[in-house]
Amino acid sequence: MKRGFLDFSICLIFVFLVINLKAQESTVSAFLKYDYEEDSGKVFLYVPANFGQFIYVNYLSSGLGSNDIGLDRGQIGDTRLVQFEKYGSKLLLIEDNIDFRGISDNPLEAKSVKEAFARSTIEAFKIIESGNDVYKIDITSFIVSDAHGVVQNLKRQKQGTYKFNASRSVVDPARCKSFSENTEFEAIVTFVGEPSGRNLRSVVADSRSFSLGVHHSFVKLPDDNYQPRKFHPACGYFPMMFQDYAVPIEEDLTQRYIYRHRLEKKNPNQDVSEPIEPIIYYIDAGCPEPIKSALMDGASWWNDAFKEAGFENAFQIKELPEGADPLDVRYNMIQWVHRSTRGWSYGAMVADPRTGEIIKGHVSLGSLRVRQDYLIMQGTIVSF
Repeated sequence: MKRGFLDFSICLIFVFLVINLKAQESTVSAFLKYDYEEDSGKVFLYVPANFGQFIYVNYLSSGLGSNDIGLDRGQIGDTRLVQFEKYGSKLLLIEDNIDFRGISDNPLEAKSVKEAFARSTIEAFKIIESGNDVYKIDITSFIVSDAHGVVQNLKRQKQGTYKFNASRSVVDPARCKSFSENTEFEAIVTFVGEPSGRNLRSVVADSRSFSLGVHHSFVKLPDDNYQPRKFHPACGYFPMMFQDYAVPIEEDLTQRYIYRHRLEKKNPNQDVSEPIEPIIYYIDAGCPEPIKSALMDGASWWNDAFKEAGFENAFQIKELPEGADPLDVRYNMIQWVHRSTRGWSYGAMVADPRTGEIIKGHVSLGSLRVRQDYLIMQGTIVSF
């Protein structure tokens, strides 16, 4: 064998080993491993035995564009505490009922509360393969569904009678990804029916059918080092509430926590200290200039309040990195939302249902609000 050919072969082997090792690292670091089958359009999920609890939340990755209907781009659905449980040949995705708890050192007391209130089985999956304590299941129909309750929303808004159409709905493989702390899936979901309100007709291409992007996130629970903070009515905020049947008889059965980010000082003994990890919010890349710069400047004013609370550089505003997904739970977002009519800007979140710790903040700013403010400013100008 010639020396040059030998060197080339060794290089090929080395490259193969590096690629293989990287693939193994990717598999190991993924929160949940999955496969997408191009020919069938199916998604197969691999669930380790005794995987434990995690968070499930769905979003709308694309919206209707109507403030009156309210199905906005980036809208967050319910945040649920779920787990997979095996029964025979099936794997059930079960939502725990955390509105009723028994926070007690006595496990039997906690169990009595858990068994008193019903849980919800979100979906049942047939186990296709099992081995090495891992179960393979087909989750395609779970992803490609009206998980966000669009049909119910339109009925409630008296916008028409619609049904989910499976034949016109598909998995979007480019929007399915797995990271170390979350696994993401997305589908293009189509609805067909007859409209009865003008709001829907005014924003869709054809009111007899329309398609939305429905996104699903499986999220790792935070560690147990977070300390929940009790809600105080003077704080002017919405509490997270649940019934704790294990509290002493003289205490209120209804417990209230505040939703907040985890923020800890690097130097606890200093009056003002930088945080161990700052709170970073990212601006939607779709937001134009000069509005983007103004939003970044205005949002950064929150640092004054954090400094008064004892934190330096605790709140940061950055542009969303290229290639990053606004629905990725690793990014707190200030999202730029368009509607056909003016409407509210609002804040939402993905939070730990057990404690109220904010895992991902998600602010939606209506783009027409800027134009409204501009018109108000014009109206205040007096010409002589």
